[in-house]
Amino acid sequence: MKTLFIGGIKSGKSRLAEAYILDLSTLEKPYYLATTEFFDDEIQARVIIHQQRRKDLFIAMEEPVKLFETIEKCQRPVLIECISMWLNNLLHYQVSEKDILQELEAVLNLSCPMVFVHNEVGLGVIPDNVLARQFIDLSGKASQIMGQYCDEVFFCSAGLMLKMK
Repeated sequence: MKTLFIGGIKSGKSRLAEAYILDLSTLEKPYYLATTEFFDDEIQARVIIHQQRRKDLFIAMEEPVKLFETIEKCQRPVLIECISMWLNNLLHYQVSEKDILQELEAVLNLSCPMVFVHNEVGLGVIPDNVLARQFIDLSGKASQIMGQYCDEVFFCSAGLMLKMK
């Protein structure tokens, strides 16, 4: 079972995804795979809020780059928080779009249950710089791939979720 929670920043998607996977994993603690690297104090503050909210309800793992390598070892449900930051990290390390999308598809082909959190970035204006446009294009392609592979897709806004698939 693969599920995608997609929405804008501060849409409630992380909180909704956490509640969803906890309901799914009643007999065992799910994994929480955090992909964010700490580049500044503001990101660190956001991470602390997420850590406080999830308390000890998850088995926490941190991996900013090697998603497939990390998830293939998992024998229980995994929440991946978040694909957007993972894409950002790989662009930062100059990994090619082809390699990024291939790894994402390899992850989606793994057998363990997964819940993905991803920012919807295609509803805004076209950015004025090349790197931001590259990120938005890559993010959109990743969204489409996840949408195809996932059994359920929820669009999140205003703390609510709308089932799309």
